[in-house]
Amino acid sequence: MPSRPAGAQTGDGSWGPVHAFVAALAAVVLVITGFAWHSVDSLISNIQRIGDLGLGGGRDGAVDILLVGVDSRTDAHGNPLTDAERAMLHAGDEVGTNTDTIVLVRVPNDGSSATAISLPRDSYVDIPGIGTGKINSAYGATKETERQKLIEQGVAEVEAEQKSTKAGRQALIKTVANLTGITVDHYAEVSLLGFVLLTDAVGGVEVCLNNPVDEWMSGADFPAGRQRLDGRQALSFVRQRHDLQRGDLDRIVRQQVFMAQLVGQVLSAKTLSSPARLSHLSEAVGRTVVLDEGWDVVAFLQQLQDLSGGQVEFETIPVADLNGTTSDGESVVRVEPKAVKSYVASLVGEKAEESAPPAVDPATVAVNVLNASGVGGLAGQVSQALTAKGFQAGRVGNYSGGSVTGSRVLAADSADPKAKAVAEALGKLTVVADPSMSPDSVSVVLASDYSGPGSAASSTFDFSGTSTTATPVPPAPPIDAGQNGPKCVN
Repeated sequence: MPSRPAGAQTGDGSWGPVHAFVAALAAVVLVITGFAWHSVDSLISNIQRIGDLGLGGGRDGAVDILLVGVDSRTDAHGNPLTDAERAMLHAGDEVGTNTDTIVLVRVPNDGSSATAISLPRDSYVDIPGIGTGKINSAYGATKETERQKLIEQGVAEVEAEQKSTKAGRQALIKTVANLTGITVDHYAEVSLLGFVLLTDAVGGVEVCLNNPVDEWMSGADFPAGRQRLDGRQALSFVRQRHDLQRGDLDRIVRQQVFMAQLVGQVLSAKTLSSPARLSHLSEAVGRTVVLDEGWDVVAFLQQLQDLSGGQVEFETIPVADLNGTTSDGESVVRVEPKAVKSYVASLVGEKAEESAPPAVDPATVAVNVLNASGVGGLAGQVSQALTAKGFQAGRVGNYSGGSVTGSRVLAADSADPKAKAVAEALGKLTVVADPSMSPDSVSVVLASDYSGPGSAASSTFDFSGTSTTATPVPPAPPIDAGQNGPKCVN
């Protein structure tokens, strides 16, 4: 047993990625395996459903399921947790929505084995409506921005909470789709409480450590070798990242081996033949899981009857630099969207869609660069970066149009292909229509958030993929949920 509280928070105040990767996938596994055949009607009736998320519509050779975990002080139906549950989870009283781990599950249409793909929570990506940021901020930042806007408009608190939550979910779905190049077909969300309930419902999960660990920030205090963990102990096991060589990536490996074992135990005869455990599983799913409204669970069950039980591989998207840094000094994980798209497509034997060739010859585009960032010389440096990419140099100077909230490209029409080509060259800036500009003009306005080519951050955090300082991270071998016994990890 751990000598410190197994449910303590991490040093940065977040729960870490325990609940999403482990509990969300477990919940989906419960829905798509033999368990559902025993009590599918009661299970479906208890699950909270949500609609209008912008799901489906893509034909990419697989059913793609986005699994998200939320650090919530309520259950899936909005009911507050009991005092005992909050104490067990060390949840505290603060209000917020953290999605510290995001997992994409690809289930090929040909019935071959599924793959669960982890997306590191600090992956620095393009977030629609916000700009570049860590992928785990897409949900929460969008939700809070929308909630504040609705409250200021006089919308009631309950309604504002519901609408802003939907906006946060939509933003995360779009962010994942943009990064991976796939269309998300289904969405599943689970709360922190679900992790403990699901683990305990199967009688605990067996893990194996190569060496003993004693790390106070996560509460991980375990001997070496094989051992069975209950829900609260498992929180510490899968949350640890300090004292691990690859930090968050090694923590993901912990989560994956735990998940592989949990999948196997859910599918085991001991679980599926036990009325008591099935009852506990049903209660856990009903209280902690949210699924998209359009997901026909029964039809999906029938589609997966031939999928070999337990044949699920767990992998992680390619990482270009584990120790990336933004212009503000924020530590991030750098990922290259093109490499991620190729990897995700390869999981169903497809080729990633190649980027369309430039519709505009850069040599025909003169670009004005205007500085609103307060960083001296930035406009000149960015203009030089653009000329190095083949664009013509236009006017360079300070922006006199007032304050701006973010870097942007200005053109008479936001659909102007010349403006889009410039925006792409500078790290996918937003193109904003300015009716006062002539149809042939393109201008760049640089705000304090700019970290693309020509900025001080570009040498260490280069969105164009030309950074020479980044250290690529070799992928870990895939983990197979069909293996016998837990895989030993550090």
